Parts: sequence; C-alpha cells; structure tokens
Amino acid sequence: MRATVDIDGDGLARVEMCRGSGNAIDLAMARALLDAARECEKARARAVLLTGRGRSFCVGGDLKEFAALPGERLATHLTDVTDALHGALRILAGLDAPLVVAVQGAVAGAGLGLVGAADVSLAASDAGFTAAYTAIGYTPDAGVSWSLPRLVGPRRAVDLLLTNRRVTAAEALQMGLVSRVVAPERLNEEAVQTAAALARGATAAYRATRRLVGRALSADLDEHLDAEARQLAAAAVSAEGREGVAAFLAGRRPEFVRLEGAGSEAARFGGVGSSVARSEDAVSDVERSEGVGSDFTRPDVARSEGAQSEGERTVDASPGAAGPASARPGAAPPGPP
Repeated sequence: MRATVDIDGDGLARVEMCRGSGNAIDLAMARALLDAARECEKARARAVLLTGRGRSFCVGGDLKEFAALPGERLATHLTDVTDALHGALRILAGLDAPLVVAVQGAVAGAGLGLVGAADVSLAASDAGFTAAYTAIGYTPDAGVSWSLPRLVGPRRAVDLLLTNRRVTAAEALQMGLVSRVVAPERLNEEAVQTAAALARGATAAYRATRRLVGRALSADLDEHLDAEARQLAAAAVSAEGREGVAAFLAGRRPEFVRLEGAGSEAARFGGVGSSVARSEDAVSDVERSEGVGSDFTRPDVARSEGAQSEGERTVDASPGAAGPASARPGAAPPGPP
C-alpha cells in the first residue's frame, strides 16, 4: 500500500501517502500518486487534501531503490518514476479542485515539489525543508525548479537548490514557500477544515482564478487585463456567480455544491466566449486564450477505468512493481526525486 484516497459527499478528496515514516517515493509510490490523481479527476473532486502519514511528509526519492540498479537500468527506472510522478502533478494542476497540502517533519526532494504544487500549503511548526538534489549529484524533478523560483524568487531558489540548506517552517512562511504554519497537534484539523471549506466553495471560480494567477507571471499586462475582464463577465452570468450574489443579498450562505453538474449559462452568453461553470463537454475559450493558462501543461493521460464510489480506497502500484524500501531512522539521507 502506497496511498489511500477517500472522497466524501461534498467532493473533498483526501489523499494520504503511507509508506514508512518518511513516505520515500519509489516507482510504486509514484504510480500510486498517479492513480490517486486520476481517481480525483474521474470523481470530479471539488477539493483535494494531500498528506503524508508518519513522522515526515515526504523525504524525496527512495535512494536505496535507486542504488540497487546499475547503469542504464537506473536511467530507465528514474524515467519511469518521473513519468508517473509528473503525470500526477499535471492532472492535479488541471483539476477544477484546489489542492491543499499539509506537511510535517522532513520535506525534501520531490516532497518539496508536492508542496510547490499546492494552492494552499500548511506546515507544522516542526517541519523542515531542503532541496537535497545536488547534495547527491542529482538535479530537480517534481516541478521543483519551476515552482520554487515562482514562490521564493529566482535568486533564493538557486541558493536553496545549490546549498541544500535546511529551511525551518517559520522561514518557509516568511519566504513564501508555505501559506501557514500551525502547531503540530493542530495540523490535521486545520488542513481538513481548510480543504472542506474549499470543497463547499465556488469550484469553477477557483479554477479560473488559479489559471489567471498562474499565467500572470508571463502575461503582458494589457492581455491579462482583457483576460480578467472576459473571465469576470463569464463568472457573473454563471450559475455560481448568480448563486453567490443571490446568497449575499439574501444574507445566507451560498450553496455552490448543489450547482454541481449544472449547465453553464455563461456558455450561452453572447460576446463572453467563456464559461466558468461549464457543462461536462464545454471547453473554455478564455482558458485557451493567451491571457489565461495552466500552471502545468496537462497531458493526455488516460483516465482510470471502472465505476467510482465514495469511501476509502487503497491505491497501489500495478503487479510486478518494485517492492517497498521504507525510510527508517539511520537510512540514507533524503533525496530526489
């Protein structure tokens, strides 16, 4: 068992890595995360909470597994690991659902990439972060060299990637690597509350907002202002926009969850050209425009087969995958991917 997925009635998907005390990423773990992401996609999750069971969130790649493979076999193996892990990241980035990550203990290598992929990241006050790649002669994966400069700035990102210095939770908050720092005993409660609130929120508006922000760093200001205007007009005439305003004026909480699956009014709105709350087959012209883009380029990943049901499932690697080599005290230092 590498990861579990539990999706509740409000569409909150709780994905938990569960491999030893450090959740080191081997090929089976990477494939399990890909399967978990596919399940969240197929179930149309409204929010995703990613956690790691045990003492540490994720210490990076399984160096024992890597060291056991010679030459070309290692290169092929690492390609398989990163293909699966990066596939998971691409799917998660393409979901309507916001991604919340809660971390404790050690966060290294690909664990840092999982934090960087989050829309909201919570860290226990005892968490510590390190890149770890160049310390063993490796280079970044899991989007670390992409997300880290965007979160903490290019100069600081290079510093962290070259020196591999350990960053405390307090410093991670100060530099923008995480969103919040909480007491260790409150981490799970606050993470669940945050993710549950997002699951009840305006999911389509979240998606459009995330893409506006993701595109902002590379967009021309004039183009981006136009994209904002088009997206706002589309949101205003969508089912979510109408429900949000009606609830505000009536002094009640908006009921966005009940709108799930509703057809988009914005798609029929002349001149807008985009839908925030889309029907299943609709495609947003605004998201295809130069003004709005995704944080990751979403791959053409086949969705998992079979009916979906609520409740906990165990996601594991396919038969024949490499067996576990759980991280333990005294094991090799954490590393990538």
